[in-house]
Amino acid sequence: MSASVQGYVATELARGGYQNVHDLLAQACAKHPQRAAFSCGDDHLTYAELGSLADAFARYLRHHAGLQPGDRLALQLPNSLQYPIAVFGALKAGLVIVNTNPQYTAAEARHQFRDSGARAILVLDRLLPLVRAVQADTELEHVMLTSVDDLQRPIHEGSEAGTQRFMQALRLGAESPPLEREAGLDRLALLQYTGGTTGVSKGAMLSHRNLLANVLQTIELFDKPGLLEPEKDVRIAPLPLYHIMAFATNCLSSVGMGLHTVFIRDGRNLDETIAAMQRYPFSLLSGINTLFVGLMNHPEFRSIDFSHLKWATSGGAPLSSEVGRRWQALTGAPIREGFGLTEASPVVATGTQLSPYREGYIGQALIETELRTVDDEGNDVAPEMPGELWLRGPQVMRGYWQRPDETAKVLTPEGWLKTGDIALLDAAGFVKIVDRKKDMILVSGFNVFPNEIEDVLMQHPSVRECVAVGVPDARKGEAVKVFVSLKDDAADEQALLEHCRQYLTGYKMPSYLELRDELPKTAVGKLLRRQLRDEARGSAG
Repeated sequence: MSASVQGYVATELARGGYQNVHDLLAQACAKHPQRAAFSCGDDHLTYAELGSLADAFARYLRHHAGLQPGDRLALQLPNSLQYPIAVFGALKAGLVIVNTNPQYTAAEARHQFRDSGARAILVLDRLLPLVRAVQADTELEHVMLTSVDDLQRPIHEGSEAGTQRFMQALRLGAESPPLEREAGLDRLALLQYTGGTTGVSKGAMLSHRNLLANVLQTIELFDKPGLLEPEKDVRIAPLPLYHIMAFATNCLSSVGMGLHTVFIRDGRNLDETIAAMQRYPFSLLSGINTLFVGLMNHPEFRSIDFSHLKWATSGGAPLSSEVGRRWQALTGAPIREGFGLTEASPVVATGTQLSPYREGYIGQALIETELRTVDDEGNDVAPEMPGELWLRGPQVMRGYWQRPDETAKVLTPEGWLKTGDIALLDAAGFVKIVDRKKDMILVSGFNVFPNEIEDVLMQHPSVRECVAVGVPDARKGEAVKVFVSLKDDAADEQALLEHCRQYLTGYKMPSYLELRDELPKTAVGKLLRRQLRDEARGSAG
């Protein structure tokens, strides 16, 4: 169990008078109105400007669109300044956000819109054909359109029937009667759908209390002398805001801490990310393992000034220890891995450059977050022995939207959330995620964790990315197969297997190794282990 202070979050919620996530923005506007809040490309918003535009959007939603507290609003946008305007405006009006990946196929979008019962959507204008293709099968009534450069070159009048331009909505809202923020900590604030890489996509129900709790837990971690300076610190934020980690940290927590956050429209565009890192004296960076690898291999990486960088945060997928060591050697600043999941709003454990650190471990749980590791019968296992990670805290979701049966599978009556992750906990509360429970490979009765094999391969200088999976084997039950993409031609399959043999015991050795130019990823940048596993198992019969 982690060290925690019982009642910390409730005390902070009461002390700050929080009743709505929008209160984070209201307080930031009062503290530093002229401080830059968000930048994206050449667009910038101060906190005062963000507060004014969010207020206008809230008024439009209630007074013109006729939406009511509890109605769902889908956001299908890339990173842009329109995103935080819409988020804080909708939450002020009491609406429920439904983050939607703009790269979804029609089938994926239809499922999410229908399942959530969204009545309105704010969508990038070029995605309107997709919305039109599924609208008849959904409850979508209000379609609002925006363009990437709407704030610089606003479009107020649209030619598409049955739609409203976002900039016109803001104009109409600004002329409408004032609107008080909708109070109620236990109101639903967000339906965040699980990524679908582990099964049917389900909407995690996150309340204002859940999201605010996680922001306050994060602020407590950073509230150390000399750690953060809200009037100076700049965060580079490449990860997409429709992803729960980026939504909570780069949008909500950034506002809660008064940071200046620089959005990258497309985090896969390394040139755009590098340009932002060259332009701003950034002190914080959030990313993912694949992003750090890509940045370090970029020809202009060494031209960046890292003198202001305090630390980088990695989340969304496991961080390779070798990548972390290489990053610190090149930049002088560490990467601190964070662990979270959609159902926990999402941050569970992370650290800063001042936090106690143990290599290979993520760090310690946030305040008022309890962790335990259990066996298949739910019994606690000994420290530093693998078991399924369970957690409990004020950030844990209410359940899955309209799926009580699925909720019962992951939430115990005592409030423990079963994460499905295999982890180790040491006596000091450091947590190490060994692997997803279902990703474990059973070789001749021995448990083999793919991350261990991948970490070994990532130490080879020619390896860019790799994924290890289990495939059927008549003799061993399962055998290990690895998919590898290389940075150069200095190694072949035999050389990589010889490298593995130096670090892995016999039963952990890959039986099969396949080289590929690229490995498949989600839009967020996660390597698609499940897709490769299914493919490998299909080929193996």
